Amino acid sequence: MHSASWRAATVLASVLLVGTMAACGNSDTGGGGTKDDGKITMGFSQVGAESGWRTANTTSIKESATAAGIELKFDDAQQKQENQIKAIRNYIQQKVDVIAFSPVVESGWDTVLKEAKDAGIPVILTDRSVDSADKTLYKTFLGSDFVKEGKLAGEWLVEQKKTATGPVNIVELQGNTGAAPANDRKKGFGEAIAANPNLKIIASQPGDFTRAGGKQVMEQFLKANKQIDVLFAHNDDMGLGALEAITAAGKVPGKDITIITVDAVKDGMQALADGKFNFIAECSPLLGPQLMDLAKKVHAGETVPARIETEETTFTQEQAKEALPNRKY
Repeated sequence: MHSASWRAATVLASVLLVGTMAACGNSDTGGGGTKDDGKITMGFSQVGAESGWRTANTTSIKESATAAGIELKFDDAQQKQENQIKAIRNYIQQKVDVIAFSPVVESGWDTVLKEAKDAGIPVILTDRSVDSADKTLYKTFLGSDFVKEGKLAGEWLVEQKKTATGPVNIVELQGNTGAAPANDRKKGFGEAIAANPNLKIIASQPGDFTRAGGKQVMEQFLKANKQIDVLFAHNDDMGLGALEAITAAGKVPGKDITIITVDAVKDGMQALADGKFNFIAECSPLLGPQLMDLAKKVHAGETVPARIETEETTFTQEQAKEALPNRKY
């Protein structure tokens, strides 16, 4: 089924583009002929494979490239900025038509982005942004509003705890240090809960967006703090790891400790439907179709908006039960 649909997409792309096809994900440079055979070549550097969200994001990008007839050169940076910079430099040498990447961290990209700009290769940021002052170094940023996600999580908690008369102790599982979603979700959540002085973050530590990290840090939180009322995890995977630690400590997740997460991947939504999580702010990983559309536009020299936001929502337990049967990731 998969190979048949791939063949169909390939044939269609060949007819539409009147160009010769190369195998998807081929790591050959193609002899630098990418400019004149009518085929767009994209170099994509992914953060890694740290979560269910990231896996779904990678699948979306690969499948969308095939469907769009774009030759994709894919690289997994394994959570290391130096690997990403090296991959981008390789793409520049290979003279790809478009470079897209999801930055591991926000800072330290100006040099390599300037190299891409000087080579005349447009760059698209996906999912995560950079803090470069020079906005001409990239064409657009496609992704979520992470501050808004944190804010939505915080606003829900403020509403839930509006009758609280004493302190509400919150622990926070952050994403990777220096990563845009970690910085922004923390900021948005902090701003929202400031509306109620009873809501206090008593501990905040990175769990690196992984289940193992979430479990490990939550174990530390539980040992160090007698009373934890709320957990805010920057993604579902850390929240799912924390569930194990909470259960092992003899507490009931979702009841003894209110759990709020971000992402809404299938496992997280199942935990919410089961009442182990209490609220999820969505962050959609299915950016592939929009990314390929943008790649075609910037390659054609069209002007695109500097910021393109993905459509997202939030989920309570009842909404999760309703959405789960049709969840694609």
